[in-house]
Amino acid sequence: VQLQAFGGGSVQAGGSLRLSCAASGLPFRSYTMGWFRQAPGKERDFVAAINWGGSPTIYEDSVKGRFTISRDSAENTVYLQMNSLKPEDTAVYYCAVVGGDNWYEQAAKLAALEGDYWGQGTLVTVSS
Repeated sequence: VQLQAFGGGSVQAGGSLRLSCAASGLPFRSYTMGWFRQAPGKERDFVAAINWGGSPTIYEDSVKGRFTISRDSAENTVYLQMNSLKPEDTAVYYCAVVGGDNWYEQAAKLAALEGDYWGQGTLVTVSS
């Protein structure tokens, strides 16, 4: 299993970035992919998740209306479109995947930071 995350960079507040996470070798019939972030000196936090069927999706409250998670099933890739970025969005962003019997089980595991597989992080820096 391999998850490759990329797309981070430096932007000014109000700007946009799109993160990508390409997955290969996934052993699950049913799975959910998510994005997480870890700011300097802080614990890793959940950001957003999407069922591989395309819905449902869930978001952490502070990114609702600004971030959009989506996936391309043909490319086995999940995206995180980040708009209206704020300095407090500065963090290393990670993608993860979790399998399970159903969406609720998968979402609960991701919300508890219990990913089955994790990608490497990609740094997002937002300057004021």
